[in-house]
Amino acid sequence: MKKIILVFVVLSVVLFGEDIKVLNNDEVALLQKGADQGNADAQFYLADIYFEDKNYKKAMELYIKASTQGNISAQFNVAQMYNKGLGVKQDYKKAAKYYEQASDQGYANAQYNLGFAYENGQGVKQDIQKSVELYKKAAKQGVVNAQYNLGIIYDNGKGVKQDYRKAAKYYQQASDNGDIESQVNLGGMYMKGQGVKKNTKKATELYKKAADHGNAQAQYNLGIIYNKGLGVKKDIQKSLELYKKSAKQGYASAQSSLGLMYVMGSGVKEDKVKAYQWWMKASKQGDTNAKKYLDFLCQRSPWACK
Repeated sequence: MKKIILVFVVLSVVLFGEDIKVLNNDEVALLQKGADQGNADAQFYLADIYFEDKNYKKAMELYIKASTQGNISAQFNVAQMYNKGLGVKQDYKKAAKYYEQASDQGYANAQYNLGFAYENGQGVKQDIQKSVELYKKAAKQGVVNAQYNLGIIYDNGKGVKQDYRKAAKYYQQASDNGDIESQVNLGGMYMKGQGVKKNTKKATELYKKAADHGNAQAQYNLGIIYNKGLGVKKDIQKSLELYKKSAKQGYASAQSSLGLMYVMGSGVKEDKVKAYQWWMKASKQGDTNAKKYLDFLCQRSPWACK
């Protein structure tokens, strides 16, 4: 799954850090005077006030004025507003144009968003190579989603030669920056020895990080590790606990595995009705194993399927 971030550069961040300062009438009037005189910074800061007040049309007018003078933050915000259709009709082509202006000035989030546009042909002709170039620039500046998307591209060989080593490299970068999905994907690479030396212990550590943040896939994968005792002491109860957490979030594979544990009485009292219920949930999501289990159960124990 690709990611896109839509972050606006706003006055409260640019001028005052994390603390939001409310300007008085005299200060706003001073900004208005500067904006009327063509001062790009004043235009940008005044636009931000309108943006915060949800007057997107007026904000857009001022952002555009500031952007024509090379204000990088204004260029980025204009792109974001075209991308979302705030104050203007949604226009991916115009969004890409302004992303490019900010990107050319080295603005990391603009590089990422423009890369996303090229990857998906959104407002520009699809060009994976161009997308990769832009993602790499953003990734070097620490944009986590760019790092993750590069991992996905190299992992799947989308428009590039499949390269597990590069995929692992970018997943590692994003994982180190706290990206949960990258932790899950990198954990899978350590389990299989793809792009990295096989290391079940490392995979377990990564799955735990993601599972602790509620990631259903990580909970399921960790459940398998404890169920089979892969590099850890086998623990059926721990496995059951993890399967339940994942299954309750709607993860089909966990629902299917939980059904098996109930039908076999593994870690729980045997309960074919509960097995049927979990397999039904997984089956509705297209889980082929759950469908097979249901057919077998309903043939052997039709009473459980009522």
